[in-house]
Amino acid sequence: MTTVLQLPAVAGTHVTIRGLHKSFAGVPLYQEFNLDIPRGKIISIFGPNGCGKSTLINMISGLTAIDSGEILFDGKSLKETDIGYVFQNYRDALFPWMSAWDNIAYPLKRRGLGADKVKARVRELADLFEIKFNLGLFPYELSGGQQQTVCIMRALATKPEILFLDEPFSALDFEMTLFIRAKLQEANLLAGVTMMIVSHDLEDAVFLADRILLLTRRPTRVAEFMHFDMPRPRAPEAVSAPEFIQTKSAALQIFQREMRS
Repeated sequence: MTTVLQLPAVAGTHVTIRGLHKSFAGVPLYQEFNLDIPRGKIISIFGPNGCGKSTLINMISGLTAIDSGEILFDGKSLKETDIGYVFQNYRDALFPWMSAWDNIAYPLKRRGLGADKVKARVRELADLFEIKFNLGLFPYELSGGQQQTVCIMRALATKPEILFLDEPFSALDFEMTLFIRAKLQEANLLAGVTMMIVSHDLEDAVFLADRILLLTRRPTRVAEFMHFDMPRPRAPEAVSAPEFIQTKSAALQIFQREMRS
């Protein structure tokens, strides 16, 4: 049943957050927090340390309970919504007793898909991510970048409506960062999946984003929800484009303002 929110969502909204409250040990983190996440866009989340960036996507995805408030996905509850999640610590996120292939296939098998459909979907993802390594290997036999690639493929396996990524580049070298940047853009363009990405690097945050959610210090509010309309796909050289430099500079000014407040 669709819930009618007190403050209607703007047109094109995918995730609607109203009156969100969350405290830890009696100290407020979020108070009366409202936000509309647009459908099919990549949203980067950036802000001061301790402002609750990861906590925000964890609350939206249901990993962390909220104290009060409402979160809806196209007017539906989380239970009615297909989501994917890429954890920051990919080494702990993969099942070590399963091959990379079986890790990717796991959510598909859990849904009861037949063997042929599972194989076809894993093959489709392997083609999208241009997999050159052996998916029959176990996670401990893969490099960090390969493990993170497998995590993202697994999160996308069921064709989720929304994909959450918690600092997906934090442990990757520059070469893998460029690769994953490109592949996330392809996945977004091909499937129209909404993405929410927590980042501690402002360049990463701006490069991928259609919208940049800049947060304040706690109790956390929206400092700015910036638009970045640079065409996709964005090549690595985009970081030297005037519109990129201007947007990054504006975001940095807002971040520094919040750091001083």
